Amino acid sequence: MKVYNTLSRKKEEFVPLEEGKVSMYVCGPTVYNLIHIGNARPMIVFDTVRRYMEHKGYAVNYVSNFTDVDDKIIKKANEEGTDASVISERYIAECKKDMEALHVRPATTHPKATCEIDGMIEMISTLIDKGHAYVAGDGTVYFKTRSFAEYGKLSHKNLDDLRSGERSLLVSGEDQKQDPLDFVLWKPKKEGEPFWEAPWCEGRPGWHIECSVMSKKYLGEEIDIHAGGEDLIFPHHENEIAQSEAANGKPFAKYWMHNGFLNIDNKKMSKSLGNFFTVRDIGEKYDLQVLRFFMLSAHYRSPLNFSAELMEAAKNGLERIVTSVGNLNFLLENADDKGLGESEEKLLTEADGFVDKFDEAMDDDFNTADAVSAIFELVKFANTHADAVSSSAFLQALKEKIVMLSDICGLVVEKQQEMLDDEIEALIQERQEARKAKNFARADEIRNILTEKGILLEDTREGVKWKRA
Repeated sequence: MKVYNTLSRKKEEFVPLEEGKVSMYVCGPTVYNLIHIGNARPMIVFDTVRRYMEHKGYAVNYVSNFTDVDDKIIKKANEEGTDASVISERYIAECKKDMEALHVRPATTHPKATCEIDGMIEMISTLIDKGHAYVAGDGTVYFKTRSFAEYGKLSHKNLDDLRSGERSLLVSGEDQKQDPLDFVLWKPKKEGEPFWEAPWCEGRPGWHIECSVMSKKYLGEEIDIHAGGEDLIFPHHENEIAQSEAANGKPFAKYWMHNGFLNIDNKKMSKSLGNFFTVRDIGEKYDLQVLRFFMLSAHYRSPLNFSAELMEAAKNGLERIVTSVGNLNFLLENADDKGLGESEEKLLTEADGFVDKFDEAMDDDFNTADAVSAIFELVKFANTHADAVSSSAFLQALKEKIVMLSDICGLVVEKQQEMLDDEIEALIQERQEARKAKNFARADEIRNILTEKGILLEDTREGVKWKRA
């Protein structure tokens, strides 16, 4: 298996630190609003990497954080007249709903920054003791960037050229820095902001320190893979390396993986341009499996252009796979219950060739574009041969191969049997009665059952209306 390592800028053979195990940290979202489709790309990409690793037999410890203290969270809390924790918990819950809809599996651990403050204070203290950080007059703690000789090794920037990156590092109290490139580890409290007690002042951590601490706590001082969006390479991941390696005296991550940017109609996604889409926005128009399929249609390191036309193409492509599996299920209902003949065994050997092509593509730096092409070839093969063979063993084996490869990509291609209209109406009636009885738990449960079956409910003045997704 080859992995492109941002650190070396080349593909490298994947060799985990511990045989049979993979430790993987993926930077998660800052939870101040619903996640947008740019947030969804790394979630989908690295969930697929995890799934393939597990398919290959690795035990994967997958950690992805929630940044639940941040200027944007605090701003929203102040606007609503509530506590920052109310905002962050609300959007963590909403993020998890979107992840489930995208078929992104929960991480082994989803740590929250506010629950790891003690560890951050401990690491900052270590950096101060080792001469890699200092306390300014107002209690702000800065990392001494030039004290880490290898700073810039991930972004391939050298310190003398980094003045162009200063804007990313500027904070209030800039005149307190010993060097303009030093960055914040801890900052003093401001009125209306959450804060914690620390040896230097009451305040809160800088953004970069949280991932260093959470990665160390849940995965160890050295990890196999650290991943995230391309925009995190500098300064966030560069600063993580500096903090972690200066504090721990060991290499931080062996492989660094970054997904490319997502553009909208060849333009950067921006609210000001009116081309900003949340996952929920897309979910109103498409099954979110289509969005996942679309995200996997390009190599994860390539920039990806989102458009209505490309989403329609993804919808049609996914439907080809779903239809093929449905056809196999239909044929299985009337198939002969007999084993494989010599001709069927030869055909399945040929089908295994498409599985091998899938594996070859994924082994080459997780090339999902080519892997999906291999699934399409297998589907075409199944469509060509299934009708002519009556053996249930053959049909079942073909179906299992398509479903297995699709599942590695996180795609659900075997649809549940559709509910009949009278079943839906009966459940809606039960939900109405549950609401009248103030049994809201059962009412929510019924809505969730219907949603999972692809039935969308809308409460209107005229009563409850429903439609198929």
